[in-house]
Amino acid sequence: MLGTGVFAVWTPALAISGRWLLLALAIAACVAALNAVSTARLAMVHPESGGAYAYGRIRLGRAAGVTAGAAFVVGKSASAAAAALTIGAYVWPGGERLAAWIAIVVALVIDLRGIVKSTRVTAVLVVVVLAVLGMVIAVGAVRASRETAPMPLADAGPIAVLAGAGLLFVAFAGYARITVLGEEVRDPRRTIPRAMVLSFAVVTAMYAVLAIVIVRLAGGGVSFSAAPLADVVEGTPLGWVVAFGAVLGAGSVLISLLAGIGRTLFAMAARGDAPSALAGVSGRRVPHRAGIVGAALAAALVALGELTWALALSGASVLAYYAVAHLAAWSLPVRARRIVPLFGLAGCLGVLGSLAALALGGQLPGR
Repeated sequence: MLGTGVFAVWTPALAISGRWLLLALAIAACVAALNAVSTARLAMVHPESGGAYAYGRIRLGRAAGVTAGAAFVVGKSASAAAAALTIGAYVWPGGERLAAWIAIVVALVIDLRGIVKSTRVTAVLVVVVLAVLGMVIAVGAVRASRETAPMPLADAGPIAVLAGAGLLFVAFAGYARITVLGEEVRDPRRTIPRAMVLSFAVVTAMYAVLAIVIVRLAGGGVSFSAAPLADVVEGTPLGWVVAFGAVLGAGSVLISLLAGIGRTLFAMAARGDAPSALAGVSGRRVPHRAGIVGAALAAALVALGELTWALALSGASVLAYYAVAHLAAWSLPVRARRIVPLFGLAGCLGVLGSLAALALGGQLPGR
């Protein structure tokens, strides 16, 4: 969760939502929380690899499962491309794409070595990224307190705010990654919900504080680029620290994304919903063919896309994926718990529709 979004999404989200950035963040958090609840309930009932692809297939039929699986693969491939481009934006402005391709290759090599080493690497990176983000917030808060000439931020309508939430939603995506690896988790009925709740709470608190700093600085006249957290510490010797944190954070996300894409493709192939060749595993019990295909998709989007559009495609596709998850959760036998999937489905479709409206209208900001 800590990586692509927190290092990249603030600039386009601020451009769309203006002074309503905090409201857009709150909407994104609410939609993500509803998604988390429905996904956790499904994971407790069906603790197997594939996430909403598996849940949709089991509870709603093959068509729903394939729809969710395709949305996941497209959305997470776009997320992986955005993560790689974020690394490029911080370490090689002007050479983002080449840096992104290098990052994808490195992440793929780590994933192909096996899930145990991948999760250990990710755990170390997250600790370092949390420290870097804490530093950015501290510096940004001090800088914001010194601003004496506030500037009014642009206003935004309801559709723009919801579209901004769609971009910010990408910064929350990741809490359900563990459900994609359901068959590889010890005691999934207990571990999966606890892991999702804890990670979601930590990240939400971090984003809320950082959003306040961003809004204050923007109101003070600070202009944000494709590397917004570097802009927060501009004029201090911490620029290289933030760049280092971006590489670790987005790299951590990239490793996790490629693992999730590979395992979803593997699950689809094992059930006959993707080419059977993708069901192969290496001597390390890693779905290496599916992982390589996922990395290739991300690399193709790096070549074709641009950071803001990669974020938008990711948000839209993942929201469609969770819409299927809510429909599957609605089918669970406990009728009293249907309020969450109902509101969750409405939230996913509302934010997805607004994001699509801005994209089709050519109103998505560039980098």
